[in-house]
Amino acid sequence: MKNMNIKHLLGALAVATIGLFTACSDDDSSGGGQPVIESVSLAKNDSLVEQGYADNMYIIRGRGFTNTQKIYFNETDTYFNSTFVTDDVILVTIDRNTPYENAPDELKVVTADGTAVYHFVVAPPAPFVRSFQPVNAADGEQITIYGSFFLDPTVTVGGVEAEIVSNTLTEIVAILPAGSQLKTVTVTTISGGSEWGTAVGTAIYDDAFYAPWDIEPWNNHTYETDAAKAYQGVKFIKKTINGWDNIQGNWAWNDQLSQYTGIHFWIRSDDAGKLIPIINGNGWGDASKAVITGTEWTEYRYTWAELGNPAALQNITFQEFTGAAHNYYFDNFGFTVD
Repeated sequence: MKNMNIKHLLGALAVATIGLFTACSDDDSSGGGQPVIESVSLAKNDSLVEQGYADNMYIIRGRGFTNTQKIYFNETDTYFNSTFVTDDVILVTIDRNTPYENAPDELKVVTADGTAVYHFVVAPPAPFVRSFQPVNAADGEQITIYGSFFLDPTVTVGGVEAEIVSNTLTEIVAILPAGSQLKTVTVTTISGGSEWGTAVGTAIYDDAFYAPWDIEPWNNHTYETDAAKAYQGVKFIKKTINGWDNIQGNWAWNDQLSQYTGIHFWIRSDDAGKLIPIINGNGWGDASKAVITGTEWTEYRYTWAELGNPAALQNITFQEFTGAAHNYYFDNFGFTVD
């Protein structure tokens, strides 16, 4: 789920746009006078709007913006970059924490010469799905979806609407519709949609292992419960692995692989680490198979072809390959379907 950062994209657009407007308004750069807001556009496509969404950049047009001191959306003091301000143009991103309920629906630009007020509605941020549990729920069973900004949500699984049992801004309980297996879960609100990349029925480990998979207790690993630090759900695996040592999964057998395209898992570490994923016992000590880990969760995917088209999945193990002890964390083991 690593995509181009939309903020970087909008930032690049902003630089190009502000350059254009600066060039067009050199003669008016002296500024001065009461500020006036004439319109607001979405920076991404420069389309006029009367409603904005948090985490999106907007173009404020008018006059008298030189020496802008403050910008407020619904009385929220909003950060702006002074290099993105000319006398007649401001580019600014609406802060994620801007209130959208029981708010005055106002945009204010404050300069040394006065304040411009403009009617402008701020909608809630787009929803963000962080995970759902249990991944291997059957059709007709309940799942709990974790995330944020679930305001009046709709839940679909593979495009089919699910029944919502209850919801808050951060959790939704929904019933999987028929045909949900191997499909992804999406939450949609008036502000947009968010999809969780792990498909229903594909988990090896979410907050617990699914039979026949497990990690034997002699590995001396622990299961940490901390939703803020987990990649998905609320639990993840931790082990301090000494140099060249390993965390070894138990040996099992699953030859029902045709519905999947491969396997994936997520790893992080407290500092720079290196591990060799050993699948079905293959790869011990093979530096060419090593992966670098860091403080951010990173997904590793392997297709069956990359694993030599095995007849069955039998074992997942990780060997430490820096030669020193590191704290490693593991989460969201499962099969891929794309």
